[in-house]
Amino acid sequence: MTLAQICLLVSCLLPMGCALLAKSKGFGKRRREGGFDNHNPRAWLAGLEGWHARAQAAQGNSWEALPVFVAGLFVAHQHQADAATVDALAVGFLAARLTFIGLYLADLATLRSLAWTTGLGLSLALFFVR
Repeated sequence: MTLAQICLLVSCLLPMGCALLAKSKGFGKRRREGGFDNHNPRAWLAGLEGWHARAQAAQGNSWEALPVFVAGLFVAHQHQADAATVDALAVGFLAARLTFIGLYLADLATLRSLAWTTGLGLSLALFFVR
């Protein structure tokens, strides 16, 4: 498995990690006591506040960022791009996404937007690497 493929796998798991963080507020509690409601999960998640709500938003954004990264890796592979360059861009993307999630949880909006932009730029760069 290449480094870029490992980054892809981790990136695919990031949304689920964010979901786990969001739902952690309900761990160990019964549904009637405010615990996670698997019968009506969207309504329960919509009622979250603070960093739990931001973790849920980060989950959605992680899903949104994934297709551009996947497509970029696909195009780079089709072009038989330099593996070291692709690996570096993939590591950069993953680092930007992890930073984005941390900044989202910490409610640092401006820095979070910068991390998001960096990740998008790295994904787009994969389309042009040779």
